[in-house]
Amino acid sequence: MSAKMTLKELMQKEGMVVAPGCYDGLTAKLIRNAGFSCVYMSGGSTSAGYGYPDFGLLTMSEMVENAGRIADAVDVPVISDADTGYGNELNVYRTVQAFEKAGVSAIHIEDQVSPKRCGHLDDKELISREDFAAKMRAAADARRSKDFLIIARTDSRARLGFEEAIARSNMALEAGADVVFLEAPQTLDEVKNTPKLVRGPCLLNVIRGGKTPDIGFDEAKQAGYKIAIVPGIVITTAISAVEEVLEALKSTMTHPVPRKELPPIAIFERAGAKDWEPMRTRYRG
Repeated sequence: MSAKMTLKELMQKEGMVVAPGCYDGLTAKLIRNAGFSCVYMSGGSTSAGYGYPDFGLLTMSEMVENAGRIADAVDVPVISDADTGYGNELNVYRTVQAFEKAGVSAIHIEDQVSPKRCGHLDDKELISREDFAAKMRAAADARRSKDFLIIARTDSRARLGFEEAIARSNMALEAGADVVFLEAPQTLDEVKNTPKLVRGPCLLNVIRGGKTPDIGFDEAKQAGYKIAIVPGIVITTAISAVEEVLEALKSTMTHPVPRKELPPIAIFERAGAKDWEPMRTRYRG
């Protein structure tokens, strides 16, 4: 692991880590610049960035490459979506090693069949408990450092009910996972009871307009969650802002007044210009 604080250390320090979702190096930097101590590479946002819906259309290499760029861009831990692990337990083994080598701090692997669907869409299909356990054992065995965290995501709530989702969560922990991501609990009681029933750290996925009821982050922390990810906050804001300004450009045929004035240097500064500027003369005689 690099010198930056590990996610495991961050969870111990902060009580609950809040990680907004990014999809490239710039949005990762914006999250870090806003003062967040962890970033989340959203699979759905990454897919959208490639021009695809979140239907499991990206390959492992595409996801790992993007995760590596994000990890290089920021000095805080990166949690990455790793979908289904891109195959069976052998593929999961390779997936873990590829993401760890790319510099991320944690990945989550789910129990959907491949190709998967966004956790807040209907008609998801699941693999068996036994296959999920095999994937978790392979994932735990593949990592080179215990600081690299394996997050077990189960999408079974929607198809098999809350009790089965809890059972799969605890089974995944027994198989070697470090954190549980029970996707899309459907009532506030389910949200609050998950950390009580799961025998290990829990992650909460906060999706505005999704299947999970709204809950404040302080309330989630009190309920016992150790990580909260906010996957869509950046990309939904970006899409709405871009559509708005393009509509204004199209209708007026003049450059619209931006929500916030950002001259070129301000844009470059957000991408790290202040770190690069001194290097212009550093290596001259």
